[in-house]
Amino acid sequence: MCIGEPMRLTAVEGIAGWAETHDGAPAQLVDLSLTPEALPGDWILGFLGAAREVLSPAQAAQIAAALAGLRSVMQGGDLGAAFADLEARAPSLPPHLQAALDAGQSQG
Repeated sequence: MCIGEPMRLTAVEGIAGWAETHDGAPAQLVDLSLTPEALPGDWILGFLGAAREVLSPAQAAQIAAALAGLRSVMQGGDLGAAFADLEARAPSLPPHLQAALDAGQSQG
């Protein structure tokens, strides 16, 4: 399984850029073809050597916390507060399913 990770762009060179991860690993060259608006200092979601989207700092922090929680569980630890944003809210249906439920439909 491949998982995207938040990375901070340190330099942009045409359709490529150099980005660093939260954990301080050496900068990696990433393809910016899908995120031409990305600028140095921006957070991106890096996946298989390419930036898939530009993230807000808050989104980058949430993803980094979730990945840290998963690493902890895989090493025998616990999640800690890695998914606090999900624990604090009730589950919700996508809008089209909520509308069907509100209309009294219980089957497709």
